[in-house]
Amino acid sequence: MTPTDPTAPRVIAVTGNMGAGKSSLVAFLQAQLGMVPFFEPHDDNPYLEDFYGDMRRYALSSQLFFLIRRYRIHKDIEVRARERGQDIVQDRTIYEDAEVFAAHLHAAGHLVGRDWDMYQDLYRTLRGELRPPDLMIYLRCSVPVLVKRIKKRGRSFEQKLPKTYLQKLHDLYEEWFAKYADSETIVIDTDRVDYLEDLFDREELLLRLKRPGR
Repeated sequence: MTPTDPTAPRVIAVTGNMGAGKSSLVAFLQAQLGMVPFFEPHDDNPYLEDFYGDMRRYALSSQLFFLIRRYRIHKDIEVRARERGQDIVQDRTIYEDAEVFAAHLHAAGHLVGRDWDMYQDLYRTLRGELRPPDLMIYLRCSVPVLVKRIKKRGRSFEQKLPKTYLQKLHDLYEEWFAKYADSETIVIDTDRVDYLEDLFDREELLLRLKRPGR
């Protein structure tokens, strides 16, 4: 989906697994192109650390927090876009909250029965109220590289995550993104592409994001 008015601000969403480099790309696009950033609200989820300690007990609480918070971010972005100011870049979306993370919890038996049905009903309702982004950037990253990056950034509650968990999320991301058709997409292989340090990778990315006539 592209804006009807080519001069209207774009909403660009950045998606990808934990450690793929989403926040770094959002900050990069803010610095390089002056986009307004909307970062993922992981630090203020009051259930997150408990969730990583006991996924079954805290699955619904944690996922509802993320779903509602993400919906509010999407709505805030819509308001900002209607103001016709700067382009906007978003760190993670409501789609992957439901179709990757919640789907994994469902498959693992942590979010099932009436809790799963209620969550799905709420997600479908909220999604129907949202305008999709104009562009979705998917950061593809292999699990061994994800593990190294997660270890390096040092968030305590992430350090004990097993590789199997990251692999299952990776597979769900691939499955979800293969079916995603609500907007234009770009895939960046972050194992290979270094848009933060490599000048050629950086210029190639900026050219891909440049709007016609600018």
